[in-house]
Amino acid sequence: MSSFELQRLGLVMEPEPGNSQEVEGVLNPAAARGPDGDLYLFPRLVARGNYSRIGIARVRFNAAGDPVGVERLGIALEPEADYERRPDGGGGCEDPRITFVEPLQRYMMTYTAFSSQGPRIALAQSRDLFHWQRLGLATFGLYHGTEIGDVDDKDASVFPIAIPNPSGQPELAMLHRPLFPGTRPEETACHPATREVDLDRESIWISYSPMVLDGSEPYRLGHFACHHRLATPVSPWERLKIGGGTPPILTRRGHWLIVYHGVSEVTEPDSAGHQLCYSAGVMVLSKEHPQVIRYRSVEPVLTPLLPQERRGAVANVVFPTGIDRRDDLGLPNRFDVYYGMADKRIGVARLDVPDFVPAGGVADPPEAKV
Repeated sequence: MSSFELQRLGLVMEPEPGNSQEVEGVLNPAAARGPDGDLYLFPRLVARGNYSRIGIARVRFNAAGDPVGVERLGIALEPEADYERRPDGGGGCEDPRITFVEPLQRYMMTYTAFSSQGPRIALAQSRDLFHWQRLGLATFGLYHGTEIGDVDDKDASVFPIAIPNPSGQPELAMLHRPLFPGTRPEETACHPATREVDLDRESIWISYSPMVLDGSEPYRLGHFACHHRLATPVSPWERLKIGGGTPPILTRRGHWLIVYHGVSEVTEPDSAGHQLCYSAGVMVLSKEHPQVIRYRSVEPVLTPLLPQERRGAVANVVFPTGIDRRDDLGLPNRFDVYYGMADKRIGVARLDVPDFVPAGGVADPPEAKV
C-alpha cells in the first residue's frame, strides 16, 4: 500500500426521533476506549437554538468488527459553568476530543465552550469516562504581542504523552486553532482573487503547558505559555483554513497521526454567492519532535460525497474528530475515524495506514518557536 486511503463504513448515529436534545443534530464526536475495553463516543447533541450538550454512547459492532450503531448512555457535560452559558439562556459544550494522558493516568477532554464571549477551549478530566470534572478554560501566553486567550479558539486536542517544549522540557502539548479577527473562511472567501496565505493564521498551532504532578485532586491545569504554528493552509482543498481533527495517536511505526480538516470554496450553478466545503486530510508528525511534519495530504482523503455529507445543518461537511486504533482486532495499522456529516449525523470511515510514510506530501515547515 503506497498511500493513505479512507473507506467509508457507514452511518453510526443520527438524531433520535422525538429526542428534544438532538432535534438539530448529533455530530463531531470524541472517541475513547474505556477501562472495560469498550469504545465510547461523546457526540455533540444539539437542541433547539443551537444549545449543545456532550453525550455518551457505547459503540455497537457487527460480527466482522465494523461499527454499526450506538447505545445511548446519557450526558457527559451540559452548559453549567459561566464560560459555557449565554445571558439569553443559550450556551454550548461542543465538539469534544478525548485522550488518555499517560503521565496523569486520566482521560482529558478538550471541548469548545460557547458563551457570550464566543468559543473558547475548555478542559475536563475523568478516570472512567463517565464522571467528568471541569478544569476551566485554557489560558495562554502572548504571541507577538497578541493575547491568544482573548480570541476565539476551537478544535483542541492533547497528546497522550509528555512532549518536549521548545526548551526541551516535557510538557502537556495541545493542538488548537485560534480564530484571529478577519480570518474566518466566510470572510476570506470574499476576496479569493487577491487573498494571500497568511502564515500566522487560520492554522493548526501547538501550545505547551507544565503538567503539575503534585498529587493534588483535581489535576491543576497549567498555563500554556509558549506556542508556535504547526501548519497553515497550502493546498487548494484547504485554501481558506485548516484546523485540528482527531487527537494525535501513535502508529506502529512510531509516528504521530492526525486526521485534520481543511476548508475550500465551492460554487454551485444553482446557488448564489460562495459556499464552503470541509474535507479531511492526513498529517504525520515526528514522534520525538511533533513540530516536524513527516507527511501531509496534498489531496484530501475524504470529501463530502454522500447525501448525508452534502445536505444537513451545514452543507458539504466531513469533519473528523474521533479515532480508534483497532488493537482489539489485532490490527494496529487500522484506524476507524468518526466524523460529523453536514453538522447533522455521524459517520465512520476506515483508515489503513501504510507500512511506510509515502514520499512527498511534506509541506509548510514549522516556524521558529516562541
